[in-house]
Amino acid sequence: MREDYRSATLDVADLAPTWHEQLLAWIGEARDAGLPDANAMVLATGDDEHRLTTRTVLAKDVDAHGVTFFTNYTSEKSHQLRQTRQASATFPWIALQRQATVIGTVELLPREDTAEYWRTRPRGSQLGAWASPQSGVLRDRAALEELLASVTERFADDAEIPPPPHWGGWRIVPTHVEFWQGRSDRLHDRLRFRRTDQAWVVERLAP
Repeated sequence: MREDYRSATLDVADLAPTWHEQLLAWIGEARDAGLPDANAMVLATGDDEHRLTTRTVLAKDVDAHGVTFFTNYTSEKSHQLRQTRQASATFPWIALQRQATVIGTVELLPREDTAEYWRTRPRGSQLGAWASPQSGVLRDRAALEELLASVTERFADDAEIPPPPHWGGWRIVPTHVEFWQGRSDRLHDRLRFRRTDQAWVVERLAP
């Protein structure tokens, strides 16, 4: 299974002035092309014993400070992030023959930022965040539905549901951000923003 990539090229002159502007531009192009979940990224984390885990999450904010996502703080990913304070995330826009990878350290979002985003979530998603002991072992599906029924009853008379204390945001603060565009004969274009003590530099990497 092999495809020869010929849809686009990528050179330094094509890049936005900053990594986050370039990433937002590519997310926007993926969305405009009709790709589902254009802000989906494969998040890689590891623990102190060098065991690695990947899963797909949604990036909810991209700015000069980093890439933000939200999750349960008792989940496996959060445990690993607390141990290593490092993460990598790849946005795989396969239909556009391109991807972007963000590598860096991580930090917890302030609770006020979590609360601001929490208010935008559908009520069902809010209830789900309260109900699910993420990454915990369940007896069966019925056990999860029982947990959901319990929190639904708990908040039945509340117009607004508060964010759980065990749920919130993480931010990946990049040290490297690579933009990859597939090219013919596997001679792909790879341009990387790399943070130095003085400023960000842009480098072309061999494919």
